[in-house]
Amino acid sequence: MAEHSVLSPLPGTFYRKPTPDAAPYVDVGETVTAGTVIGLVEVMKQFSEVHAEVAGTLTAFVVEDGDPVEPGQLLATLSGADS
Repeated sequence: MAEHSVLSPLPGTFYRKPTPDAAPYVDVGETVTAGTVIGLVEVMKQFSEVHAEVAGTLTAFVVEDGDPVEPGQLLATLSGADS
């Protein structure tokens, strides 16, 4: 199994949920497929989805819900099949 990084596509605020009272898109330990939405980055009221690029298990979120992020910053890690 290889470790894969999920990086922020742009600067903004990272959110793990689509709305404040909703459940998180995914939790640590859940299995995801390539393309699964794991969170959002908001900048100036524009929301961009953050997707898993590979199938695997979400092993950790490196940032908390509501944390500011920079482009290329590590958001989460996935354990997936070797690529």
